[in-house]
Amino acid sequence: METQLHDVIKSIAATAPSRDSAPLVVGLAGSVAAGKSTLAATLAQGWRDLGRRVEVVSTDGFLYPNKILQERGLLLRKGFPESYDHHAFGLFLAAVRGDGDANRDRRTILVPTYSHQTYDVSFGAGREIVPSDILVIEGINALQPVFTAGKLDVSIYLDALEADLFHWYYERGSRLREAAKLDPTSFFVRYLNLSDAEWDVQLKAFWNDINLPNLHQHIAPTRQLARYILHKTRDHTLRVVQTPSLN
Repeated sequence: METQLHDVIKSIAATAPSRDSAPLVVGLAGSVAAGKSTLAATLAQGWRDLGRRVEVVSTDGFLYPNKILQERGLLLRKGFPESYDHHAFGLFLAAVRGDGDANRDRRTILVPTYSHQTYDVSFGAGREIVPSDILVIEGINALQPVFTAGKLDVSIYLDALEADLFHWYYERGSRLREAAKLDPTSFFVRYLNLSDAEWDVQLKAFWNDINLPNLHQHIAPTRQLARYILHKTRDHTLRVVQTPSLN
């Protein structure tokens, strides 16, 4: 593990509360395809190695189902602030913090999950999380005030050049399309009849018409709210460019 990142892990772990308290809530944001889930897993393992109990929850699970987005004319706004169930997320976080619940440390909580294969919330499914010392909230909107204002103890932003973000987005989309050949339930089955050139055009349209505007309007502005900023390069090297001591 890189020394800089390990220092961040140790610094945050030192602020985690005792086990009979509500968890330290860490928000981790960044663009689509930046590698937030991978970074969240790395951070979580680092804290576990230090003896902390850790849970990671993606905000993707709090997206409205595609059916509701379709009914509201928001399917092409998926990932924008209005496509999330803010009320459900608020209830979840209150339950995690154990607001008014003396038995918080013995509770398990069911959180909704999201499938990138079906491109939808996983109906009838969820994941149980147990009381933890550190809770990581990972997602493109994890630092947006409308979603998490006053609810985070630590904020982290994963930054990268737009050219690199698109490169990773293109790679991921192409992997999912390839995997759809063996999975008839995949959302990407509908794109299997496209030629490679047509698929290239489609992916660029998704990026330029949806993901890039969302990045500019709603995701990148939250970078200035982060206590820690990490920059990721094309070769996946991470560099810590801001910590509280450097502000």
